[in-house]
Amino acid sequence: MSQPTPNPPNATTSSGKRKPRVSLAIATAFGLGYIPKAPGTFGSLAGVVLAVFPLWPKVLGAEMIFFDRQTYWDPFVRLQIALTIGLAFVGVITAHRAAEWWNAKDPQRVVIDEVSGQHLALLLGGFWPRRPVPPTNLWNLLHLGHAVRWAGHPLGADLWGSPNWKYLLLGFILFRVFDIWKPFPARQAESLPGGLGIMADDWIAGIYAAIGLWALRAFGL
Repeated sequence: MSQPTPNPPNATTSSGKRKPRVSLAIATAFGLGYIPKAPGTFGSLAGVVLAVFPLWPKVLGAEMIFFDRQTYWDPFVRLQIALTIGLAFVGVITAHRAAEWWNAKDPQRVVIDEVSGQHLALLLGGFWPRRPVPPTNLWNLLHLGHAVRWAGHPLGADLWGSPNWKYLLLGFILFRVFDIWKPFPARQAESLPGGLGIMADDWIAGIYAAIGLWALRAFGL
């Protein structure tokens, strides 16, 4: 009597390797990638949340405590830059590990690339405050746009315009359009190896979206 053969490794689990749970959690934006419909859209929304998150101390009136009076650079911009670099670095690693685990070039469940690209779009689209502001409240931040004032805009307007829901919506829509369209060299960037190929096309889409935001502002929209 022949012995039963063991079950072959699941093709979606990279030949029986240990499951990279932390990498999968980050790569899927802590579960957003498992949403059945439009997981990339939810990943982009997470990028919007990250762009707004450093403003919460301003809502609480804490900006004057942390403001750097020597350089006149708002420290929350530094936090945004740190988030951008951190997302890019961690995204490449975790996306690569997730792709290996699921044996796919660019798994749909990996949405850290959308998180990173969307955040980059809003950062490059004008997230550069240059002077302190008095405390405000959440209503002003989301609706009136008075929470943060910006100076030094080469186009003669406040740099981030108003960090209100209209600006965030435009940045979100522009990024999704360019992420789906993938204009040159975004589609070509997908051929890069490993996690870099997964992330790079979304970074390019984010740059295009940022350019779109600047163009809309230049035309007074």
